[in-house]
Amino acid sequence: MASTPGTPRLLRAINDRAALDLLLEEGPLSRTRLGALTGLSKPTASQLLGRLEAAGLVVPTGTTAGRPGPSAQLYEVNPQAAYVAGLDVTPARIRAAVADITGSTVGGFELPTPGRRAQGTVDRVLKAVDGALGEAGIGREKLHRVVIGTPGAFDPSTGRLRYARHLPGWHSPHLLDELAAALGVPLEVDNDVNLAAVAEQRIGHAKDVGDFVLLWGEEGIGAAVVIGGRLHRGATGGAGEVAFMPLPGTPVVRNVSRMNEGGFQALAGALPVLQLAREHGLSAPNAEEALVEALNTPGAGDAVLEEFAHRLAVGLASMVAVIDPHLVVLAGGVITAGGERLRALVQAELAELAVPRPKLQLTAVTENPVLCGALQSALSTTRDEVFDTTLTTGATGVSKASSTD
Repeated sequence: MASTPGTPRLLRAINDRAALDLLLEEGPLSRTRLGALTGLSKPTASQLLGRLEAAGLVVPTGTTAGRPGPSAQLYEVNPQAAYVAGLDVTPARIRAAVADITGSTVGGFELPTPGRRAQGTVDRVLKAVDGALGEAGIGREKLHRVVIGTPGAFDPSTGRLRYARHLPGWHSPHLLDELAAALGVPLEVDNDVNLAAVAEQRIGHAKDVGDFVLLWGEEGIGAAVVIGGRLHRGATGGAGEVAFMPLPGTPVVRNVSRMNEGGFQALAGALPVLQLAREHGLSAPNAEEALVEALNTPGAGDAVLEEFAHRLAVGLASMVAVIDPHLVVLAGGVITAGGERLRALVQAELAELAVPRPKLQLTAVTENPVLCGALQSALSTTRDEVFDTTLTTGATGVSKASSTD
């Protein structure tokens, strides 16, 4: 049988990608070590590295001098091969960061936006991105992709932001196209809690988990659902908007999309948690500090933690009964403030309320999880493009997170 045209090129590209992934994971490698890890002969590994160096994807970086055996040249992924930006947007601020292709964060910027009007959203995004690029010492022409995390989610059928009426300036149906045109690079906008789940999936406890739920507790309650290793966003981007979920013990709220509240939010949002703490005599000024105070206040604090754990478990019981995940990750400042004590209480309470018994863990991504997830998402797509040595790409465009996952 005649060989398929292009097969040698495809095999080379497969080997190139495997080598680049190894260099990202293992750090600088010699030709000999790379050959051993990939199963390639030393001459083939040498040709591969020469090809990648010529393409600007790897660079020499020191030698093995000082180690056992003859000195050998080391190679690493070229950090300057591509840059990506991630943004975490809230009503109070826009936080931006830039990472090189290796995943190292090289620049950051925070733009306060309290009380800003709807006009000027594009300019504010550009200012945040340019601020992070400026700290990194690079221009916008070096940027390959931007991923933005926002409360709520963009409905792929309309291009409008839903479930986040409190974010002025982000509800125009033309906003994503305007942002993409202004940035001049591919753009993706996703729900902030989804991006926190991406971070957990790439570098946290869910790294090797196919099905998991991330429960997020900050000012509001939200969730992200991953099934078969892929985020499930729903037909309108609303999967995981559990703040609206009716639960026992709370009034049924109608027209929840307009009211932006619901049963679970009324049980376990920041305000009801703070009210719970006040009812038990705790005086902390906000929900996070109230939970820290509860951990250090026997008696009254125990009652607060136990009741909050019960409320979280009531909401989780509805989710795990439908999804039956391997893992539930507890994230967000209010929930994680309760620490391991709260986690254990939720685990025990959930075992009483639901047939599935998923493992519960506190998030491993405690620093800027939404921003981290935005960068990880941007890096994943950019690496697929930049590391594909069978073709070159340079098109710009806009992507709203897929609703078919």
